[in-house]
Amino acid sequence: MARTTPHQVQDPPLYRRIATQLLGELRDGTVPPGERLPGERRLAERYGVSRETVRQALEVLRREGMVATDRRGSHAALSGEPVRAPSGLAFPVGAATAVAADRATVAWETPPPEHAEALGLAPHRPTLVHRYESAGAGGRRTAVTSFSAVALAEVEELARYRDRADGTASAQLWRAYDWMRRAGLTLHHRDSITPLANSPAVRVTRRVHDQYARPLEITDLVLDDQQGALVYEFTLPADGSTAGPRSPRGPAAR
Repeated sequence: MARTTPHQVQDPPLYRRIATQLLGELRDGTVPPGERLPGERRLAERYGVSRETVRQALEVLRREGMVATDRRGSHAALSGEPVRAPSGLAFPVGAATAVAADRATVAWETPPPEHAEALGLAPHRPTLVHRYESAGAGGRRTAVTSFSAVALAEVEELARYRDRADGTASAQLWRAYDWMRRAGLTLHHRDSITPLANSPAVRVTRRVHDQYARPLEITDLVLDDQQGALVYEFTLPADGSTAGPRSPRGPAAR
């Protein structure tokens, strides 16, 4: 009779390990309450397991009340944490609300050259790139955000997106600033807004760095609106801090 080693006794079944990983994403807000989960096939590809393993993992979470399933598929059933964002800012800059977007995806790819330079990335080095598109009564908005190596190293919730950043799956990072603050980072924003030549649109460039002047992310947003250019700065303290915002440098039309 074969002996069971201590290692074998301690290792949970594969479907239990997948359920634990999914539960972590549900609890930290990577998958917000009520948001539909990817299909079984996509989850199987993400974790490198069979669809049957994914099915068993989802059944574990259903029994524990963490996931609910209806005719539209499975979705997070947790009540979720309140989002602590004293400035009321949404991610990405220009989002109409903190949770609404026509399309939002992430990819692991080489960022635009100006983003790489701003983030201190070597040429052709890939990073997490977020794309946002929205069209409505307020006009069309498109935003591209690139994250730095510092942001990915210190913000666990962002780092988790690397393995599923295929550029096609929905990725609502509306809690990105909250995640950064929970990681102990004070967020300094600098937004530049300029009209585009021969166009009714304006470009907004946001640069975010932390209390150590390390770059965290840069966003370029283009929206259909006509405004004078302005530059302003403000600070979001790390979670738990009582420091107030910086005095703005604007608006100052150019």
